[in-house]
Amino acid sequence: MLQNSIMMVIIILVINIVYVSFFTIRMILTLKGQRYLAAFISTIEVVIYVIGLGLVLDNLNQIQNLVAYAVGYGIGVIVGMKIEEKLALGYITVNVITDQVNRDLPKLIREKGYGVTTWAAQGLEGERQSMQILTPRKYELKLYHTIKELDPRAFIIAYEPKTIHGGFWVKAVKKGKLNQ
Repeated sequence: MLQNSIMMVIIILVINIVYVSFFTIRMILTLKGQRYLAAFISTIEVVIYVIGLGLVLDNLNQIQNLVAYAVGYGIGVIVGMKIEEKLALGYITVNVITDQVNRDLPKLIREKGYGVTTWAAQGLEGERQSMQILTPRKYELKLYHTIKELDPRAFIIAYEPKTIHGGFWVKAVKKGKLNQ
């Protein structure tokens, strides 16, 4: 079966797509502090890597195997990123600044289940309302849509928090009461 050149190329391509997808997910898990799951995935990852690399090194005289390895690597990066997007691990903090200080935007956003901290701010052109919203990443796009729907001119900036501790929102997440 492996003697067939086309089959060899397909096998190398698939192996490398799977390997790099595992690599990408393992890196993300490592960055998110999921060390035991990352270690488990790295064990599987290295087995796949050794098998794929072994097939290429055993057949270095056939350039198509090397090309399949490289193409599989590139496709694996994309596949790994798509998987991570679907998993949407972690949380996102969204800062929103609006000039609509007379509307109760925080209340409207809270009614959708988001935790909102708000304060008065001063911008170049006058009074502003500043809000900080924490949400699981899987609700990130939905939150952006909600904010843009309520205030299309709102200034939005987002980042990933490293540590979260305390507050009503953490309790709501642990109890599963976030009504997204």
